[in-house]
Parts: sequence; structure tokens; C-alpha cells
Amino acid sequence: MVQHAVEPLAATFPSGQGVKQVAELGLAFLLSALIGLERESAQKSAGLRTHTLVGVGSALFLLVSKYGFSDVMAPGVSLDPSRVAAQIVSGIGFIGGGLIFVRGDAVRGLTTAAIVWVTCAIGMACGAGLWLLALVVTAGHFVVVLVFPRLAALLPSSRFAVQDLSVVYEDGRGVLRDVLGELTGRGFAIVQVHARHVDDGRGATVVAELEVQGQPPIERVAVELTNLAGVLEVSTRHPAPQ
Repeated sequence: MVQHAVEPLAATFPSGQGVKQVAELGLAFLLSALIGLERESAQKSAGLRTHTLVGVGSALFLLVSKYGFSDVMAPGVSLDPSRVAAQIVSGIGFIGGGLIFVRGDAVRGLTTAAIVWVTCAIGMACGAGLWLLALVVTAGHFVVVLVFPRLAALLPSSRFAVQDLSVVYEDGRGVLRDVLGELTGRGFAIVQVHARHVDDGRGATVVAELEVQGQPPIERVAVELTNLAGVLEVSTRHPAPQ
């Protein structure tokens, strides 16, 4: 009778598919999903799904780069385990580039693209087994997006900063022309204007949403705009980082 040798179960799978690698993928999933949840709550263009997929995909690419070619190793065969990982950095640029857009003189999406890039790096760190670095950078992300905007609000405004201004005025009196003239006369550049008619019980009114650039405090100008004839209400806000 011919007896067939029973191969160990581990021999039927390439190396690099154990509990350790699954745990590294799971950590990448968790950390990138946390970042994605924060982005989703801020209603950014790249949210929960995008960041989770970027983090997990980066971790998997790193694991493939480390273990995926062990079955072709032989005398005289030389492999560089960093070659696949190096291409992740280049590839993520396509996603980041798609998140950045320009309207007038304002560039939007830079912060979101940078966070996708950082999420990619966190996923790569998880795939490489550098879990402590991945945790530290994830914590750093939340410091940047939650604490830094409060610190930045305390700094003097830059003349390149984009600020939002909402003006409610009576329709048919040329009020918007006067508002724009007042803003440009005080050194503000008008980036974008959206106007819509509303019916709020005050007659024919229009709400104009303006994006302006300029160094003088927009709050002071907003108070002065309320003195223009036909202006019913003025409100301001500093847009959240993109």
C-alpha cells in the first residue's frame, strides 16, 4: 500500500497570511475608519468609505510587498520588498489630486487631500507592524483637525484667508451692488457669490452667500453693512478647513 504524506496545513498557504497579518489589517481598518468618521461628520468630499478603503488598501499593499512573492524565492533570485510599498506613495497622489480644486483665487481641498495621504501612511505603518507609530499619527490627526483650528482663529487674519458672508436684503433695490461696492472699497476681493430668493414673511427678499478674501476683520465690516439701505441681516463665519 502506498501511503501519501499529509502536508501540514501551513504549507498549503503562502507565508504572511496568519493571525498577525489579519490583526494588522484590522488595526488599519479601525484607525482609518476613525479618521473617516471625523471627515464624514465634517461633511467633507472624502469621508468614511474613502479613508477606510485607503487605509486598508495601503496596509494590504504593504503586506503583499513583504510576503506576496516568497513562493518565487530561489537561489539567484533577488527581490526588493520595498518596491510595491514605494508605489503606494505615488498612487495615492491620484486620489489626492482629485480632491483639490480651485475657485477663483481660492484653493480648496488641500487639507482633505493631506489627510488622505496621512491615512495611507497610517495603513502602511499598520501593514509593516509599526502599530505604535500608527496610533501616534492617528492621535496627531485629531489634534490637527480639532485643536489647530481653534489656535488658528486666535492668530491675525491673513489677507489670503477666505471668509463667508451671508447678507439678507430686499429685492429690487440694487442692494447687492451696494454691498459688493462696500466690500471692494474696503480692500476685500470677492471670490464667489450665490444669491437665492426666499419667502420669509418679510416680502421679496434675497439671501446672498459671499466668499471674500481680505485682511480687515470681516465682523467689523458686517456691522457696517447692516447700515446700508435695504439690508435686513448680515452674518459671518470662518469656513472650516478643507
